[in-house]
Amino acid sequence: MRAHLVLVHGSRLSSTQWAPQVPLLRDHVDLTLVDLPGHGARAAEEFTLARCVEVIDDAVRAVPEGSPVVLVGHSLGGYAAMAYAASHPDALDGLVLAGASATPTGPGAAVYRGVAALTDRLGPERMTRVNDRVLHRLYPAERVDPVIAGGYYFTPTAAAWREVMAHCRPAMLRGVHCPVLLLNGRFDQFRVGAKTYLRACPGARVEIVPRASHFANLDQPEAFADALLRFAGAVADSASRA
Repeated sequence: MRAHLVLVHGSRLSSTQWAPQVPLLRDHVDLTLVDLPGHGARAAEEFTLARCVEVIDDAVRAVPEGSPVVLVGHSLGGYAAMAYAASHPDALDGLVLAGASATPTGPGAAVYRGVAALTDRLGPERMTRVNDRVLHRLYPAERVDPVIAGGYYFTPTAAAWREVMAHCRPAMLRGVHCPVLLLNGRFDQFRVGAKTYLRACPGARVEIVPRASHFANLDQPEAFADALLRFAGAVADSASRA
């Protein structure tokens, strides 16, 4: 049985964030790439978590019947995926939260406020130049240019993180019935709350991508893809035995 991965990108990017993973995954699993409201093909839409849940639900419902569905969200997409799983606890066969293991309250909220404040302070044009310069310094052009080609989406950043800080909590995982993987880069600041997420969802599993930061899928594309494939394979095996 072949799993179907629904991939949800992080803040400021679009579904092209997954360009490094697509060639590594497509021969082994089926794929759906989602653009969140305010990003990519949905740039004209207002960002709300409620709308994110609707968009993800459309993608999940479109998966052919009988295919195990694994929802994968990175960063902002991870919190959107968690909101979806909490409101549709029986819709998924697996859930991967990548770079989304920080609790967005108290000291942890500083990360989110900092991202939004910097974006507002610099403005879209300067942020585009900064992003291009940083990404090209960190990654080879053949890896990052297909990601950048999808554009940057700064307008919804502040609203998106306000929604996350207002609504997303580890406790949302308590009612999730499917296997959960917390996938983080070794040096990802967004993994600081992983223990809190494990307390809320004791059956969840943690996996660390070595030599990777918050953008583990860009830092270590093969290792990130391998982690997804192992998890999806286990989910598919379990579904085939059910």
